[in-house]
Amino acid sequence: MTLPIDPSQIDPDDIGATQTTLEMDHEAAIEHVREVFTDAGFGVPVEFSPSELLNEKVDADRDPYYVLGACNPAVADRALEATDGKMGGLFPCNVVVREEAPGRQLVYHVSIMRIARLVGMAPDDDEMADIIADTGEIVDDAFEAL
Repeated sequence: MTLPIDPSQIDPDDIGATQTTLEMDHEAAIEHVREVFTDAGFGVPVEFSPSELLNEKVDADRDPYYVLGACNPAVADRALEATDGKMGGLFPCNVVVREEAPGRQLVYHVSIMRIARLVGMAPDDDEMADIIADTGEIVDDAFEAL
């Protein structure tokens, strides 16, 4: 299979990659990120720990790694409408909290809206551009509050 895009040519801005580091305990960082994203207008309907699952199931010995599945219902509804429902295949917008070292957590997010447009799941039109801009603004606000 040939990829429709060259991954080496993707700029982090193309996928809305955003990250920051928090100097706090892993559990405290999860709580903090959840609160900040909720205050920014996201719900967190899904969350799980891949590290706990992998450590238990395949003895992976992974450092703490947690995923908060965030969703802004108004934007999600617009995205589903704009993509004939395809956007749901990428829902929710994940925010990762990964322990880099004890007391140091990396918080990372990529824009599923930008990725969907990049790979052809979403149209490259003004409506999708507005959705991407709105989502980006909400995520930027959340990261500034972290």
